[in-house]
Amino acid sequence: MDGEVLRRIVLEIVAEMSKRGASFQASGVLGEAARRLGIGQNVNQQQALLTFWSDLFRTGYVAWGYNLANPSPPFCHLTEQGRRALAHLSRDPSNPEGYLQYLLNKTSLSAIAISYTREALNTFNAGCFKASAVMIGVAAEDLILNVRDVLVARMNTLGQSRSADLMHWSVKQVLDSIETTLHSKKGLMPKDLIQSFEAYWPAFTQQIRTIRNDAGHPNSVDPVQQETVHASLLLFPELATVALRLQAWISASYV
Repeated sequence: MDGEVLRRIVLEIVAEMSKRGASFQASGVLGEAARRLGIGQNVNQQQALLTFWSDLFRTGYVAWGYNLANPSPPFCHLTEQGRRALAHLSRDPSNPEGYLQYLLNKTSLSAIAISYTREALNTFNAGCFKASAVMIGVAAEDLILNVRDVLVARMNTLGQSRSADLMHWSVKQVLDSIETTLHSKKGLMPKDLIQSFEAYWPAFTQQIRTIRNDAGHPNSVDPVQQETVHASLLLFPELATVALRLQAWISASYV
């Protein structure tokens, strides 16, 4: 059974049932999922469905109970975290297949960025938020370094001098140098590109890179939360779009 198809169908059913009322029952979700997936009497497939259903409770998207009069199974309800995820199910990180499809339709990423993004989604949905923060941080660094490489190549072609920080080992210094260099040329950029650059480029430093660093340095048991990693994953497609647009503009119009 395709795990991504199973995930998508179960989440769709939960979304549908949660719209009908504040609670639903496990048997209703599982029965409808089995019907749509054509599981029948296949025990291995039934167990795969049960495993993913349990994961929804472990990761906090669904909780047992309806109210204090009915606090136990088979009643269950969608949590606030689950409602946020299902609001944009087709491209939410909780639906890796839909997220990747949205991302790849929107952008053209390197094999490195795609690989790390896939792992970020897998770890996020396994409840491993520190690992997910690091993985999406690395994917974002790949975007930044690709912009740097295009910018350096263009400056070399034009015979322009460049800051040594553009080739520094520290991504923070590379990031700051790119921002300084491109801001000096913002009068030449299309208005919508400079607006997107100013809106989303700082997101790498202020959101994605910060939580990557927090997760990568053992200063506390819980340095990042589900909500902050979720926000980074949602920002990533926008950052990728801006990075690719910058590369195209630099190659064609940077002077």
